[in-house]
Parts: sequence; C-alpha cells; structure tokens
Amino acid sequence: MSCSKLQGFPRNLLSFMDSSLPPIPAKRYFTIGEVGELCGVKPHVLRYWEQEFTQLRPVKRRGNRRYYQHHEVLMIRRIRDLLYDQGFTISGARNKLQELVQADRQGRRGLPEADDADFGPDVMPQESSDTPSFDLGVSAADGPALHRELLEIRALLTV
Repeated sequence: MSCSKLQGFPRNLLSFMDSSLPPIPAKRYFTIGEVGELCGVKPHVLRYWEQEFTQLRPVKRRGNRRYYQHHEVLMIRRIRDLLYDQGFTISGARNKLQELVQADRQGRRGLPEADDADFGPDVMPQESSDTPSFDLGVSAADGPALHRELLEIRALLTV
C-alpha cells in the first residue's frame, strides 16, 4: 500500500524513513508498549509527548489505556526524527510539525473535492510518484470496506 492510501496523513510528514526502526504491522490499534518498540521511544516519553503535541491523541479505553492508530505511529516517528535526529527542541519540533501540516493543507486546496462528502479535506486520497511505498497487506479493493468501517468508528466516537 502506498503512502497515498494513508488518507489524511500529510505526505510531507512521511518524507523521512528511518530504516533502523521495524516496519509497522497492518493492524488498527497499537498499545503504548507496541508503539514504544515500533518507534524506539519509552512509554513515559510517549505520554509526555501527548501533552506537548496536540496532534497526538490516542484513543483511550478501559482503565485509561491508550490505543494508537497507524497515522499516530507515523507521527510519533516523525516527532522522534525531529527531536532525536535533527536536534529540534520540543517547541521547535511542535512548530515544524505544525508548518508541515499547514503546508500540506495549503497544497490540497487546489485539488478537487473527494467524491464522498464524508471524507473531508483531512482525509482526501493523494497520488504521487515520489511517494515511498509501504506493504501493509491491504489491497486497493479493501478501500470501500475500510471507508465504511472508519465511518462507523467515527460515528461511535462522536456519540
């Protein structure tokens, strides 16, 4: 599956790839321990980053347990890259992340609307030949079913 199928996640946030980190498995939710292993960051650091980066909002379930989605794992890897590899401060990384999100949204303004009004501007599919590919074990044929399931999840979360 290409990054373009990671709907709603800014492509410019995916511009890095740390080959020393393990591949992200094709599953919906990850525990804080799993995310720590996938991103090379300890759980207490992830909890701290949630306070510092407002874009990072894992779903909380029973006992206040955190469940991260795929796009959040990618965002954590980007934050880790900014802080650990590029030497940004927390404040600088927060600003850079916000700049990247805004630049991506501005770039999308010129694109046609998605066919389904439920997608909205933050989850419009993007196609690009310069986008790296991932194999997440999901085919393009799964798109409509995934879309329906995401809409069901959104409906559950907004109740």
